[in-house]
Amino acid sequence: MASIAAVTALPDLWDRLTGTQSAPDLWVVIATLAAALVVVVPHGLWRLSRNAITIAHEGGHGLVALLTGRTLTGIRLHSDTSGLTVSRGKPHGLGMILTAAAGYTAPPLLGLGGAALLGAGRITLLLWAATALLLAMLVMIRNAYGALTVVLTGGTFLVVSWLAGPQVQAAFAYAVVWFLLLGGVRPAFELQAKRSRGRAGDSDADQLSRLTHVPAGLWLFLFHAVSLCALLGGGRWLLGL
Repeated sequence: MASIAAVTALPDLWDRLTGTQSAPDLWVVIATLAAALVVVVPHGLWRLSRNAITIAHEGGHGLVALLTGRTLTGIRLHSDTSGLTVSRGKPHGLGMILTAAAGYTAPPLLGLGGAALLGAGRITLLLWAATALLLAMLVMIRNAYGALTVVLTGGTFLVVSWLAGPQVQAAFAYAVVWFLLLGGVRPAFELQAKRSRGRAGDSDADQLSRLTHVPAGLWLFLFHAVSLCALLGGGRWLLGL
C-alpha cells in the first residue's frame, strides 16, 4: 500500500512543481516591495539581511566556476557578511574572468530570473529551485557560520514550500525576489565607496582588472548596469507592467 501511495503521489508532486499558481493581489506585491525596502535600506537591518546576498554572491562564484570547468574546493561565509569562494584551475583565461564577474552580478540576475518565474505563475517551482540550490551549496560550505546561515535560509524555504498555504507562499516568493533585486543594487555602491577610500584593493573589480587589463571602474560600471537593469526589468514583471 505504501508503494502504491508513493507511485500515485509522484504525478501530483510533479504537477504541483510544474503547474502555475495565481499571482497575489497587487497590494500584496506592493507590501512585499515595502518589506524588502525595509530590510535593505536601513543600515542596521542591512547588516543582517546582507548575509543572504552574500550567499547568492558566493554561490554565483561557485556555480560559474563549475560551469567553466574549474574545480570548486570550498565556500566560506563570514559574520561580517564577507565571503570567500576557492576554486582550482588556470589563474587566468575566460573561466577565471567569468567566475570573478559572477559574484556581484549573481543576486540581481537571480532576482531577474525569479521575477520571470513569478511573472509566469511558477511560484512553487521558484521555491523548490531555491531550496535545491541552497542544499547543493551547503555541500561546499567549509565553515560553521556559513553552514548555519545556509541551513537557516534553506530551512525557511523548505518550511514555506511544504507547510505554508498558497497565499503565504506567494507573498514569501515575491518578498524574496524583491529582496534580491533591491539587495543586488546596494553592494556595488558599497564597493564603489570602499574603493574611493582605498579599502578594496583585492575586490572582484580589481581582480577582474588584473585579469583583463580593463580598468576596475569599468567593471564596477558593469556591476551597476546589471543590477539596475535587473531591478527595472524584474520590477516590471513583478508589478505586471
